Amino acid sequence: MTRPSFRYSRWDGTQKGFDIDADLLFDEMADDLMYHGDLNAALRRLLQDGIRDRDGERLPGLREMLERLRERRRDMLDRRDLGGVFDNISERLDEIVDQERAGIDRSVENAAATGDEVRRDAATQRARAQREALDALSPDLASRVRELRDYDFVDPDARAAFDELVQELREQMLQSTFNRLSQGMQNMSPEQMARTKDMLAALNQMLEARAAGEEPDFDGFMNEFGDFFPGNPRNLDDLLEQIARSMAQMQQLINAMTPEQRAELAELMESLMDDLDLQWQLDELGRNLAQAFPDLPWNGRLDFGEGDPMTMGELPGLLDALGDLDDLESLMQQATEPSRLDEADLDRVRDLLGDDAARALERLRDLARMLEEAGLVERREGRLEMTPRALRALGNRALSDLFRRLTKDRAGGHRVEATGSGHERSDEHKPYEFGDPFHLDVGRTLHNAVMRGPGTPVELTPADFEIERTEHVTRASTVLLLDVSYSMFLRDRFLAAKKVALALQALIRGQFPRDHFGLVSFGFVAREVAPERLPEVSWDLEWGTNMHHALMLARRQLERQSGTKQIIMVTDGEPTAHLDRDDPARPFFDYPPRPETIEATLQEVARCTRAGIRINTFMLEESEYLRQFVQQMTQVNRGRAFFTTPETLGDYVLVDFLEHRATGRRAS
Repeated sequence: MTRPSFRYSRWDGTQKGFDIDADLLFDEMADDLMYHGDLNAALRRLLQDGIRDRDGERLPGLREMLERLRERRRDMLDRRDLGGVFDNISERLDEIVDQERAGIDRSVENAAATGDEVRRDAATQRARAQREALDALSPDLASRVRELRDYDFVDPDARAAFDELVQELREQMLQSTFNRLSQGMQNMSPEQMARTKDMLAALNQMLEARAAGEEPDFDGFMNEFGDFFPGNPRNLDDLLEQIARSMAQMQQLINAMTPEQRAELAELMESLMDDLDLQWQLDELGRNLAQAFPDLPWNGRLDFGEGDPMTMGELPGLLDALGDLDDLESLMQQATEPSRLDEADLDRVRDLLGDDAARALERLRDLARMLEEAGLVERREGRLEMTPRALRALGNRALSDLFRRLTKDRAGGHRVEATGSGHERSDEHKPYEFGDPFHLDVGRTLHNAVMRGPGTPVELTPADFEIERTEHVTRASTVLLLDVSYSMFLRDRFLAAKKVALALQALIRGQFPRDHFGLVSFGFVAREVAPERLPEVSWDLEWGTNMHHALMLARRQLERQSGTKQIIMVTDGEPTAHLDRDDPARPFFDYPPRPETIEATLQEVARCTRAGIRINTFMLEESEYLRQFVQQMTQVNRGRAFFTTPETLGDYVLVDFLEHRATGRRAS
């Protein structure tokens, strides 16, 4: 399979940014919020999937960023050949040996130049012994290092070069083992090496103390050895996890070697450390951490390619970069909300993935902040919650979406065309017609006269008159019954029904603020839902359509209200559950519906009818069972029934509500 390719470049001011604001974000999450009602889940999905801005530019989500990160890791490993690590060390040792041989030759020449035969003979004899020792050096890398450490160099520069190489390799080994935590392992003197051994011993002691149920002295450890750990771990768990990740990374590199290379590295480390206690402390720490963090990839391996040979000096930098990639990957995978990305080091992200990735991650972590600053969300007890403003915006969006579906003529039905005799102005005006109440709009009337004939005095004619409209002052009380049974989810009808509920709530709140709007969700049982909690309503994981309980709660709610009263019920099935007469706390369910379930539901319909409550039913399923039941219900209540689909549900519900509302009385 062809791998995706990504090109990274440094920001030069010519690239496009991401034009994203809170309104765009909220619109992007709206359907998700309507469906699940979980702001935090909607933000997580947005984080994962990304978003397009107003110019069509795509802000990549974490899923795409993770793929970029993994591609970067593959590129880093493909460009390197691990076998070069030992070749480079061997070449440098050969150079030191050649330097020593040249020094031996110079020492013989210098002795001969003095004219002192004794000195010349001694130099010649020593040179012969030194050359034989060099000729006898083992071809094995670790053995050669060990033998050269015991060798008596003639050339001081060769000795200095060898000591420098050993020191460099020792530091690189430790830095590779503790990559990203090895600040105190650079330019190590014998004293610092001793401190390193003490630090490792203290770490092992803390691990053993914890295993024994004791509380280790983390603060005391950091006071003494904190200079080794530039990451400033917050506690012992943080410290141990950072070290464990580093050592696991090194172990993956070792696992990528051939058996011969692993043996060679182990022998080389032993010869370089030259301290059995230090080597034991390292091995013990590795065993302790492997037991403490078994989920880390200790048995994994890094997949190197066949690129340029790699030197030992490049190992710490590579492991450092790979560790940062692993940390960033872990951070992205665990980011449950945008603020978790605050821990990302954007400068390091820029180094690893480029400027565009750093900008994208910065915008992603600002998502919640933008919503908070816009007043759409707020943090309560550690969780983000929608504000009342967001709830209104969600309802208004649902209402706008549904009204856009209606034709112009049908949408006109949302206005009350009859003119009332009250004093509630509707902020509308019209030309005066004979018989209209004479609520003269003086401004519009004078404007018409001036526009008709400029000059003074202004002459008015009946054609100039415009009057202010007034509305019937009526109050309606509506309760929406929303089916949340499992079938609504399985048949993909829940989102359409919930959109209608949100739209109806927004319509009543905005256009008819005197009206009462109530909401009852029903599945296996029914529940009254506060309108402000509507976005959180989700489907019921239990089977059952308990219309009996829903109608009962709606009736009791409407009995406390005034004005015309109606129940709007949205459902996709006939009643299959009811409350037991003898034990109302115990719902009864069966399918197909039992006669007693139908009887209990129709009895509640009759109670609603006697209370003057009209029931209008919108059915999302045209089954024979449902048709028969609705026919019985409409005969009892004289309400109306509509068979519709999720696509047209909103049209039917809103238009019917507005027509009912416009009459100011019960529909006949």
